[in-house]
Amino acid sequence: MKDIVNLKLPCKAEFVNVARMNVATIANNMKMNYEVIQDLKVAVSEACNNVILHSDSDAYYEVVFAVTKDKLIIDINDYGVGFDMKNYEKPDLKHPKGHGLGLFIIENLVDEMKIITEDEIGTTIKMIKNV
Repeated sequence: MKDIVNLKLPCKAEFVNVARMNVATIANNMKMNYEVIQDLKVAVSEACNNVILHSDSDAYYEVVFAVTKDKLIIDINDYGVGFDMKNYEKPDLKHPKGHGLGLFIIENLVDEMKIITEDEIGTTIKMIKNV
């Protein structure tokens, strides 16, 4: 069985905190520890900020939380231009640029991350955290 929480948020930075507070509440209800909850808040923030900065959508995006007995699945769905996976380079941590660390951060805070994208249709960042 799966419980679903679906948020539809404007593509504005001032609403990222709504997604952060929801993931914190859901993870707390799942009995995740404080450090994991903080990591999830950062991961969700990074994913939401990527939508706001890179999707070229000025409308809205969706944050979908799927809760099962053993995992939390978080999908951040935008309806923008899509993400060019061919030109994505993992950051050089010895020579950081000051930007471009978001996906790297997310990947290191969750158990699984996947990017699903299609030109002119949008992008989904799927994050999975096991309980």
